[in-house]
Amino acid sequence: MPLAADARTLWRLARGFSGRGPHGARLERFYAPQAEHYDAFRERMLHGRRELIERLPAPAGGRVIELGGGTGRNLDFFGERLGALAAFELVDLCPALLAVARRRAAGWPNVAVLEADVTSYQPAEPAHCVYFSYALTMIPDWRRAIDNALAMLRPGAVLGVVDFYVAEARPAPGLARHSRLARGFWPRWFRRGGVRLSAAHLPYLRAATAEVHLAEGVGRVPYLPWLAAPYYVFVGRRRGEAPLRGAWLE
Repeated sequence: MPLAADARTLWRLARGFSGRGPHGARLERFYAPQAEHYDAFRERMLHGRRELIERLPAPAGGRVIELGGGTGRNLDFFGERLGALAAFELVDLCPALLAVARRRAAGWPNVAVLEADVTSYQPAEPAHCVYFSYALTMIPDWRRAIDNALAMLRPGAVLGVVDFYVAEARPAPGLARHSRLARGFWPRWFRRGGVRLSAAHLPYLRAATAEVHLAEGVGRVPYLPWLAAPYYVFVGRRRGEAPLRGAWLE
C-alpha cells in the first residue's frame, strides 16, 4: 500500500543517515530497506528531471553517462532516444538501488549498470553527455565528482545537473535570492537523509563550465504542502569548446 510504503520511507528518514563507515556502506544501510519504494516516494519531490533530460544531447550512436543513477528511474525519461544510443552507463555505489536499476534496464542491451565511485570512475570511451540527477548533494567530495565528470566528456559535450540547493547570501546578478530562513532551514531539513545542500554547488558549476542552460525553481515535498524546496537545472560544457555538431541545439 502506498501509505505503508511512505511510512517506512519516512521512518528511515526520521532515523537519519548514518555517518559511520565508508560512504558506500552508509548508502546501503540507509537505502536497502526502502529501495523497492524509493521511486514512488521521491517521484513527488524530485522536480526538474524530465526538463534536464529533454535538454541533454542523446544522439543516435551517442554515449550517455549518469553518475549517482540509483534505481535508474531517469532511463524512462529518455523515451525512444534510449534505444538509439550506442551506450548508456549508470554508475552508483549503492547495491540495493542498483538491483532495482538492473531490473529496469533489462531488455536494453546498450545499458550498463555499474557499481563504482563516481569521483574516480572513468568510462572506456568519452561521452556525449554526463549528468547528475539529485546525486551531487549525496556525494561528500562533490567537487571531485564534478571534475571527474568533466574529464569524461568528449570535446563539445555537456555536463548536466539537477538538484536541491540554497542560494548564496549574495547571489550573482540574475540568480534567485533565498531568504535567510530558507538558507538555514533547508540544509538542516535535508541533512537527516544524508542530502547536503550547498550554496557552493551552482557557483562551482558556473565557474567550471560555459553555461548553456540554467533554470531555478521550487517544488513541493510529500506531506508538507505548505513548503517548497529550491532546486536548479543546469547544463554546461567545458570552456572554449564548440557544440557537438548535430547533437545539441542551442
